[in-house]
Amino acid sequence: MDAETFERLVAEALDALPERFLEKLDNVVVVIEDWPDRETMQLAGVKSRMELLGFYHGVPLTERTSGYNLTTPDQIRIYRRPIELHCRTPEEVRETVHRVLRHEIAHYFGLDDDRLREIGAY
Repeated sequence: MDAETFERLVAEALDALPERFLEKLDNVVVVIEDWPDRETMQLAGVKSRMELLGFYHGVPLTERTSGYNLTTPDQIRIYRRPIELHCRTPEEVRETVHRVLRHEIAHYFGLDDDRLREIGAY
């Protein structure tokens, strides 16, 4: 899949979020990268760059205080190549992009992986 098509899928996934969530997104950007960098892999606790499909870098809304201002935007990074390599069809890529974006946005809202497992998001 070419990069432009993948970017459209990410934009589509963002547009598909319920308005009540979109309204709450503040000081966060979605960035598409081909692969995760070493630092991010270490933060995520993964050894292979194939394992990481997305990552949230930032301060979750639940942890922001009055001192959180004039800061660079948090980032939700979506990793194109690992997603493409995990999927067999363009529809699988689309579904995975939607799932990964929702997962990383959940981290932005303060839900950790344990909580996501509890509510059946995995």
